[in-house]
Amino acid sequence: MEENIKLEYEPRNGWTCLDENTLKELEAFCEDYKRFLDDAKTERESTEVLVNTAKEAGFSDLNDYLCAKKKALPGTKLYAVNRGKSCAFIIIGKNDPVLGMNMLGAHIDAPRLDFKPKPIYEDSGYALAKTHYYGGIKKYQWVATPLALHGVVFLEGGRKVSVRIGEDESDPVLYITDLLPHLAQDQMVKNGYSLIGAEQLNVTLASRPVLDFEQCDKDGACCSNSDGCCEGEKKEEKSDKSVKKAVLKLLYDKYGICEKDFFRAEFEIVPAAKAKDVGIDRALVGAYAQDDRVCAYTGFRSLLDLKEIPEKTAVVYLSDKEEIGSVGNTGARSCWLENLCLELVSNYDPSYGMLELRRAMTATKFLSADVTAAFDPNFPEVSDKLNVAFASNGISFNKYTGSHGKSGASDASPEFISYVIDTLEKENIPWQLTEMGKVDIGGGGTIAQFMADLGMEVLDCGVPVLSMHSPFEVTSKADVYWTYRAYMAFIKA
Repeated sequence: MEENIKLEYEPRNGWTCLDENTLKELEAFCEDYKRFLDDAKTERESTEVLVNTAKEAGFSDLNDYLCAKKKALPGTKLYAVNRGKSCAFIIIGKNDPVLGMNMLGAHIDAPRLDFKPKPIYEDSGYALAKTHYYGGIKKYQWVATPLALHGVVFLEGGRKVSVRIGEDESDPVLYITDLLPHLAQDQMVKNGYSLIGAEQLNVTLASRPVLDFEQCDKDGACCSNSDGCCEGEKKEEKSDKSVKKAVLKLLYDKYGICEKDFFRAEFEIVPAAKAKDVGIDRALVGAYAQDDRVCAYTGFRSLLDLKEIPEKTAVVYLSDKEEIGSVGNTGARSCWLENLCLELVSNYDPSYGMLELRRAMTATKFLSADVTAAFDPNFPEVSDKLNVAFASNGISFNKYTGSHGKSGASDASPEFISYVIDTLEKENIPWQLTEMGKVDIGGGGTIAQFMADLGMEVLDCGVPVLSMHSPFEVTSKADVYWTYRAYMAFIKA
């Protein structure tokens, strides 16, 4: 046996793989990442922020190339947007795309509360908004915490109005009440699922009614009346729905929105908290929606920061609707990505068609860039400690996701896993091979299975996360940085 051969596998801690220069690079990268999380709390905002950043870096709209019938030469940087809620970023490689592309795919939607179509009502002196939760949440985590409203509404004639309340320091926040412990005896014996009901996730919007003031004479002088009030005193005009009217008046004055406009709106309730360093050593990042914007951002930056022209065309695809099954025309099950690839193939050679597209898909390597659960020492019983991701040990690879008997998994081939590991080892990037939870406890879906349906080689990989799907998720800065480096190593390979 050779003396230097290591028989046992030991994951490396990502912090110990840094030198002084890479540590500075890590800190700067994570500061950019935190700003992105604060600026992009919805899938629409994520798309807008990333597209604007790409434009500044010299990326052009793919549609402009297609309309002008321009051939995208090696090194051309392109972007494409699907209905404002999903997007893709492309650098054209040196090789024929039929020989395969290198792709990353993450998602930019996140668990949240959506306004119902007719949300606003008044009850007991409060104006409230009814919500419908989106994705897998623990409903009790969304009460008694500061919340913000983000969204868009399309007024008559198609004019788009963006709404964002609760993020600026001067903004008010929104709120969902919880029951005080003194009166919660019945509530506290319920299980976690029913502790807070879906129909109790009603957002407090306002509590002050419309105030109409009668004026006396021009100089404001008062005169006594027999009923004890004067014409110059303030009188509150009573109304059955005066608080609701006050809310609608505020929205109309600021945004031009009437109640009927909620039917043509998309309003989302998200946590109002900013991204913050966690721990006295500042080694962790805490923020909303790191599942899966941590992989979306690191993947995007890996393409944005690429210095050389890649051999293969490199694509970073950011999808919507993953948290509810990748459905709809902006989800990964739609034909949008496939159509995009057909455009790239035919742009390379106008004679290419569906047969060449199928060949390109079969030859394409795809990293399904999604997060996994980090081992939590407060809840060790849910994980197989030999096969779980540990925070700070680098990018985590999941050979398969799904649940129970691998339901909903694509199950990566050992040939492709070997290729990816070898690619990372060449650049000394720490990695770990994991599962998400014990077999009959854990599991979860990603977009991997839908990419595998197109014939691609697919492997799930991403950043380990603590408190996943909560309003404040936590990641290791070391994992964020090394995942960025891993994605860059892959797309340029």
